[in-house]
Amino acid sequence: MVHTWRVDTTAQTIALASDGGVPWVSYWGPPLPKSEDLEALAKTGQLDFTGGMLDGIAPLSLCPEAATGFAGQPGLMAYRDGKLLQTRLRFMSADRFSKGDESDDTLRITVGDDDLTVVFVFHTRGPMIEASTQLTTSKPVLLHRLAAPVLPVPEGCTEVSDVAGKWVGEWRVHRSDIRHGIHMREARQGRSGHDHPPFAILHDPALSNTDGVAYSMAYAWSGGHRMIIEALPDGRRQVQWGHADGSARIGTEFATAPLVLIAGTAGYNSVSVPMQRHVRETLVPWVKRDRPVHYNCWEAVYFNHDFEVLREIADRAAALGAERFVLDDGWFGLRDDDTSGLGDWQIDPRKWPAGLKPLIDHVRKLGMGFGLWFEPEMINLNSDLARARPDWILGAMDQLEGRQQRVLDLSRLDVREYIVNQISKLLSNNEIEYIKWDHNRVLPVSDAAQTYGIYDVFARLRAAHPKVEIENCSSGGGRIDLGMMEFTQRVWLSDSNDAVERARIQHDSALFLPCAITGSHVGPRICHTSGRKLNIKLRAWTAAQRHMGFEMDPRELTDDEAESLTLITAWWKENRSWMMGADILRLDTEDAAVLAEQQISAEGDRFVVFRTQISNSTQISPRLLRLTGLEPDAVYEINLLNKADGSHLSRGALELKNGPVRLTGQSLTARGVALPWAFPETIWVLEGRKI
Repeated sequence: MVHTWRVDTTAQTIALASDGGVPWVSYWGPPLPKSEDLEALAKTGQLDFTGGMLDGIAPLSLCPEAATGFAGQPGLMAYRDGKLLQTRLRFMSADRFSKGDESDDTLRITVGDDDLTVVFVFHTRGPMIEASTQLTTSKPVLLHRLAAPVLPVPEGCTEVSDVAGKWVGEWRVHRSDIRHGIHMREARQGRSGHDHPPFAILHDPALSNTDGVAYSMAYAWSGGHRMIIEALPDGRRQVQWGHADGSARIGTEFATAPLVLIAGTAGYNSVSVPMQRHVRETLVPWVKRDRPVHYNCWEAVYFNHDFEVLREIADRAAALGAERFVLDDGWFGLRDDDTSGLGDWQIDPRKWPAGLKPLIDHVRKLGMGFGLWFEPEMINLNSDLARARPDWILGAMDQLEGRQQRVLDLSRLDVREYIVNQISKLLSNNEIEYIKWDHNRVLPVSDAAQTYGIYDVFARLRAAHPKVEIENCSSGGGRIDLGMMEFTQRVWLSDSNDAVERARIQHDSALFLPCAITGSHVGPRICHTSGRKLNIKLRAWTAAQRHMGFEMDPRELTDDEAESLTLITAWWKENRSWMMGADILRLDTEDAAVLAEQQISAEGDRFVVFRTQISNSTQISPRLLRLTGLEPDAVYEINLLNKADGSHLSRGALELKNGPVRLTGQSLTARGVALPWAFPETIWVLEGRKI
């Protein structure tokens, strides 16, 4: 007898089957009809076997087992008394918990043997499916690997797009063929990482932003993680996600993080939009309100805190349109550079003899809220805390340091309580509405206990200070994942404020992250991380594509630059109420020198297009830009918002140069519209409204 189940959302179906052993996924894809015969579906998906094989096909189950004859990577590896456990799991039970609709439905499938129990959980959250695995053993084991429910790579998906990068060069999307053997991404540095954040998309080879089948996956875990895609000799392919092997530990109870899944049939956008909405509306629902324009003082003053200087900077930032002032690193301990002070979360009386209150009061009189920088997971050896509690430091004493600092051991309850108490005291005694939470080095050991520890710290702080917003920063984008999104309300994508590089980072991160939680700042005229000199309009419009802020010394601005920044900031404020709830649609361009995206309102009645000319094009005239996501029969009025920024080398009499143009959604998406010629490192901004 074959047992069958299905998990449905508005966007996808996962069908499962079991003949007495561990269930397997018989289907993952667009929604199946309710009338589908699941038993027939399961049976007709079984492969034939021939010479050179075992006398049968070992199941590619939710937890593949070597003892069944499966020759690929197993879903569970655990040791007891120095011996690898050879599991042979059998089906035990299946339970469904539903609130009456597909948007909140949970299927729990339990398998086990005499020694251990494995529970697979499939939970629907809107169009998304979250899949996780739980393991319980009768006696302690050393767990080496536990995979979230293992999935077959859907037919037709011969490529994977996953993410790699580096500091100030995050979110580089790489497309690879799925070949025989193993494609693996593993982050072993104790955080989700600049290098391999836990996101990937399986897809067909013809995938574009607007066309093609895609299956998006995000592992909601902030520590070390591992993804493998394995193509077996028999033609089957599996994908596994779980904690990194470096997170091995001894115990009797274990669990993976949720693996968040979405299937789509209309290109990258068909899976990126549901993922954006999942983050915006499910994980961080309260950020849909109007977001304040940031000012962060880091690249203006670094560690050199002086009240009179910061007061003048605050005055100028407020005049430009800033609504929140964030005091960055340097306010605590003996913190004149990055060699000392971390761990001593007391206000430095040398710099702030009256505390932070004078600055906070001044900022609030200007109509701005106040935010403060912390890096609570870290410690300098040159600190009072390190001298008092060297036993709190994670790893060996002769370890390599990163940014002159070490890491506190968050597996210890006393360490977590110290962090929570120190921050809570400052939040309770000062009018602080915002925390920039930094994490500037990798861990000396990749330990899951460290991740569970920071989740506990965040949960305690959120409970004690529910109105304080937390920005997730880790040397820029070093720890961005859906696990962090359960606790923080904003991400700092990169320490690079280079608008050209930032445009690419924002473009690729939109595969998973929405506008509302993604910070983007106008940096200095000469970028501190690239040395590139960029004009204020490109810098400002690039920041205006996400949650806008400033991070330069406003005293460096010329009158013309200040006027441009003020006008663009005012435009962002006028439009943020709908942009913060908008979908980001990446646009297909045949010109590799162009990046373009379209943000469309939840109602579909208005949109804005940002077209960035990254470098010189290979052709002389710009190609037509095709939009997406519009109603074919609707008429839209489009207007080139910044037409005055055009070059004298653009000599054609284009309609958009003269004012608004009205076209149907069909023509805008099928053919597109011509924009004026532009220099490299410039941007066009196109507004549209449905008539």
